[in-house]
Amino acid sequence: MAERPGRKPRKARTARVVRTERLTPHMQRVVLGGDGLEGFTADTCTDHYVKLLFGPEGVTYPVPFDLERIRAEFPREQWPVTRTYTVRAWDPEHRELTLDFVIHGDAGLAGPWAVRVQPGEEIHFMGPGGAYAPDPEADWHLLAGDESALPAIARALEALPAGARAHAFVEVPGPGEEQKIDSEVQVSWLHRGDRPVGEALLEAVHALDFPEGRLHAFVHGEATFVKELRRLLRVELQTPREDLSISGYWRLGHNEDGWQASKRDWNARIEAEQENGAQAA
Repeated sequence: MAERPGRKPRKARTARVVRTERLTPHMQRVVLGGDGLEGFTADTCTDHYVKLLFGPEGVTYPVPFDLERIRAEFPREQWPVTRTYTVRAWDPEHRELTLDFVIHGDAGLAGPWAVRVQPGEEIHFMGPGGAYAPDPEADWHLLAGDESALPAIARALEALPAGARAHAFVEVPGPGEEQKIDSEVQVSWLHRGDRPVGEALLEAVHALDFPEGRLHAFVHGEATFVKELRRLLRVELQTPREDLSISGYWRLGHNEDGWQASKRDWNARIEAEQENGAQAA
């Protein structure tokens, strides 16, 4: 397959599962290691992510794994599909990459894999990507998201300098999904129960008495509530765009393939609408 002009070939890494751990009823941890992580680094952003590659059942790829070769020689239906996960931790000394997976029984692709995978098995992935880390020069920080954003929020909280002022809101299904985070910031855990995703989060952030000073915000999770919080921060409160990291990790009714295919256009439309509102405010 010919490369687009100016586009670097995408090279995948191969990692080996070191160990797994069930953190909560709906969160599974997988720690990756092996020689394929040589030269890997994920210590500049707290929202670093990797794209795991899952081949269709029964399809065998040439060794060494070469994504460009696969896309050139295999029919499209046999290409690997990607699932994106935040780097919860990166230990360069032991060369271990920690990923946390939200699981919903047998639903989905990566969640069931994370539950059943055994130490010694291999997984291919791309990355890392990432763009956000809490700005130590900000007067205060807002971090808000559902369980899909919990790994990034936890990592950001752990990276905050001592004495940093922050408000963190994490919406999870119930109290059993709360996790211990090594941070002096007290997390506001919001228990969803039977309510729609993001409803409790929207209420909590809207009720916050916003401190004075420059805000640096990280808001990620289900796209609908992310859109509403973006409106609050960007349009109503006039927070500069460069002080906001806001994105829908997922959207109700869409798997990752469908959401990623439409995400850019959806985000561009929402941003254009809200930017016009911000300029008019």
